[in-house]
Amino acid sequence: MQARSAPSVGTGLNAAEGSGMDLPAPRLCIVGPLPPPSGGMANQCEQLVRLLRADGVTVNLVRNNAPYQPAWVGGIPVVRAAFRLVPYLWQLWQAAGQAQVMHVLANSGWAWHLFAAPALVIARLRGCSAIVNYRGGHADAFFSGAPRQVLRLIAGATLRVTPSAFLLRVFRHHGLDAEVIPNIIDLSRFAPAAPRQVNGAPHLIVTRNLEPIYDCPTALRAFSIVRRAMPGARLTVAGSGPDLAALQALAAELGMADAVRFSGRIDNDRIPALYADADLVLNPSTVDNMPISILEAFASGVPVVSTDAGGIPDLVTHDKDGLLVPIGDADAMAAAALRVLGDTSLSARLREAGLQAAQQYAWTSVRRLWLDAYRRAARAARRREPA
Repeated sequence: MQARSAPSVGTGLNAAEGSGMDLPAPRLCIVGPLPPPSGGMANQCEQLVRLLRADGVTVNLVRNNAPYQPAWVGGIPVVRAAFRLVPYLWQLWQAAGQAQVMHVLANSGWAWHLFAAPALVIARLRGCSAIVNYRGGHADAFFSGAPRQVLRLIAGATLRVTPSAFLLRVFRHHGLDAEVIPNIIDLSRFAPAAPRQVNGAPHLIVTRNLEPIYDCPTALRAFSIVRRAMPGARLTVAGSGPDLAALQALAAELGMADAVRFSGRIDNDRIPALYADADLVLNPSTVDNMPISILEAFASGVPVVSTDAGGIPDLVTHDKDGLLVPIGDADAMAAAALRVLGDTSLSARLREAGLQAAQQYAWTSVRRLWLDAYRRAARAARRREPA
């Protein structure tokens, strides 16, 4: 298995040429979604804005998933897009005129074209430096099939930032330089519970949305094998999505409907309690970048068994701070889960290594990387100004 790459800064504008960390932070405009619904990008955006503001940084948030006004518009497919897009563009125009740096959280597909691309165009028109903070696990496929102007627009940004070495490699494959600033885990929200004996009745959890790319059926099939060895085992699937009915039917077909709880999406303020009650996290995703759910498990001292999809091997070092298995292999996932649940020394070792790994994603570590990037982007804007 591939060892995890350490977060780094340095490509793009030269970070070594005086980071200016003693200078005030520039005025920021952050463009991205907020919960609800909860999700990796929305949660990261909320945390980043909140933590920067707590540090005294001037941040103007332009939310690209603001509630529809009036609310009834949300039920009309085409009309609702206009009711969201027009105010969004106006807010971008105003915010770009007040900010020195625009930080755009971006994803693949239609989200890029509707939200990220307009923000970058408006930043350029307003003379504001732009940072593309790209987070899409489907980036390679998107870049390969997208119109040429997508890559040109990304290349024209002042900085390109990804949360993982996996996406950094994708960017380089498409001729784009970038740098890594990892996702944030707010360690003030998570604390490891005291180690406990599973006594044949472990609690396993899955904290991914119920969508095909997260392959919850593989987790259910793996759990059914675990139950044969540990009949008292139970599973909580914390997420929502279109696959709920099919997953409930699969649990019943596997004869374990009474042992599987589909809790629905759990609010951010309640998610630490779920980890505190868990003995093992299963992550069955088929496409992934840098899943927050694994960072939350690390910070909670809960061992992780995950597929080796996408950027996960850059986050989890196999047999050090988690166990990695092939995508879609329920037997391998079950074997790894039973190995952890049946070996207290292994469980303790993974727990301690995960807690240690979580430290590099704490705000105290990630904060300086973002402030350095913002200052470099602001200096680039000043260099472009006419004398």
